[in-house]
Amino acid sequence: MSLVIAFIGIQGAVMAGDMREIITLGDRMSTETLERELYSGLIVTDEDLKKRAGDLGLSLTIQDDKRKVMQRDGILVGEVSETEGGVTRKRRLYATAGEYAMAEITDSAVHLTGKGKAGNFVVLGNQITRQIAHSCIQEHWKNGGMHDAIRIIMLTMERASRETASVSGLYIMIHTRIKISLSEIIGRDSRE
Repeated sequence: MSLVIAFIGIQGAVMAGDMREIITLGDRMSTETLERELYSGLIVTDEDLKKRAGDLGLSLTIQDDKRKVMQRDGILVGEVSETEGGVTRKRRLYATAGEYAMAEITDSAVHLTGKGKAGNFVVLGNQITRQIAHSCIQEHWKNGGMHDAIRIIMLTMERASRETASVSGLYIMIHTRIKISLSEIIGRDSRE
């Protein structure tokens, strides 16, 4: 689980997501220890992550090519996931001009967990990435416009990549000015 951040404005929405995927093989307790340390901000660099995984006897693969944000039918969709005990749990964010919705997906069941209107930043991620994002928003957001929101999102992505190995330095940012009903695409996801 890493970082997806979005700003939903009246005239549009913007969303960014890092591209990191971390895969571990080994003892479940060791994996939980590594994840706890990584997601709380104790592990900062990729070298630290590799060393700690080795110390715990885990095989580790780090890839920076996972696309976590996309545009589907004019709606921005971002997703973070974690796999534990063979079960993958996903949190998904849908955004369009003026509104957003959040859902949790376990197996193939989609459960709506929240909705909101324009004027909001929304952050999906682990403990440390959410802290970094909220800190950037508090420090820099002065109720500006879309350009200010984009600058804050870029700042957040860059800061997160420096402060935790759970986020890649690479990220994708997408934008829409379209206002589309979210219920249609969420309904389609629920049926698939």
